[in-house]
Amino acid sequence: MQRVKQAQQGDEAAFLSLLNKEQDKLYRMIFAYVQNESDAIEVYQQVIIVAFEKIVQLKEPLYFSTWLMRIAINQSITYVKKRDRERAVSPESLHLIEADYRPIEEQLDLWQALQFLPNHYKTALLLRFYHDYTVPQIAEVIELPIGTVKTHIRRGLKMLRQHLKGVYNDEWAKSAEKDDE
Repeated sequence: MQRVKQAQQGDEAAFLSLLNKEQDKLYRMIFAYVQNESDAIEVYQQVIIVAFEKIVQLKEPLYFSTWLMRIAINQSITYVKKRDRERAVSPESLHLIEADYRPIEEQLDLWQALQFLPNHYKTALLLRFYHDYTVPQIAEVIELPIGTVKTHIRRGLKMLRQHLKGVYNDEWAKSAEKDDE
């Protein structure tokens, strides 16, 4: 907590030491959204800049990690939305996409399936199962009530199961739902 206060007073070394503790967790979360190493690095750099510029606004130093993760999630979502808007498919290339169609069982895995979920479900699932956050911790990060987080996890798991259509064993998802009740 002392380092956070030092960082808020402009101590770059304190900020970097705080960041070193969080960098792996942040990068993994960012990568889960952008699905590309160079994009993840770019977003990570944006997160560092935003965090450094806004650390003085952090009201409770105890929640530095949560605050930083929220910045990473928001920056990732913004980046993906912007990137997706910029990716326009020309009408000439549409036949190439259709020609490469393969059944879902052949082309999807869990990470690809996550990309089809709405961001609020994806965020809840990633924090819960990829970063091992508890439901109350997730509620704190995404600033929603605990009941809403539980709903997002359940609905996200349901959508994953529907999307994967039995390609993967449902035992893991069902046991995960029981853990959250």
